Amino acid sequence: MMWYFVLQCMYLMLPAYFANMMPVLVKKINFLDKPISKKYLGNHKTWRGIVFGTLAGMLVAYIQKMLYAYPFFAGLSFVDYSNWLIFGFLLGFGALFGDAVKSFFKRKAGVKPGGRFIPADQLDYSLGSILFVSFVFRLTWQMIVVVLVVNFILHIIANHLGYYLGLSKVKW
Repeated sequence: MMWYFVLQCMYLMLPAYFANMMPVLVKKINFLDKPISKKYLGNHKTWRGIVFGTLAGMLVAYIQKMLYAYPFFAGLSFVDYSNWLIFGFLLGFGALFGDAVKSFFKRKAGVKPGGRFIPADQLDYSLGSILFVSFVFRLTWQMIVVVLVVNFILHIIANHLGYYLGLSKVKW
């Protein structure tokens, strides 16, 4: 039942997935569109992305809490979501924090925004969310490996979809 374990890991990470996608989805909103730090993170890491991404993570965790009442979702869950607010915040903010840390190192390495920085581009949000959620939930090494491998692949697929849908300028 390895596929079910993979599905459980993906379900666990849903708040991080949505948090990571949200900055791209809200980039046209002129609210909180100020860069966090032009010098260290570049122009594209904004307060808007942090706020909306973190809120998206919390909203998804709340939906998971509501779905936990159904046996299928309860069986799919590693946690009971009684602390959905904290859980969603840690996964959502953690994903964005990981992305920001990667951006810092990209700038230091002289890589322009949107430039390739493999494998950090694919793993940044995963590592950040794993780090932050580990304060309230203990992930096994198997969960961490599955999350990193699956998220590496999903990130590439999502970037291609975003490119073909006109949401992103880079398709890798």
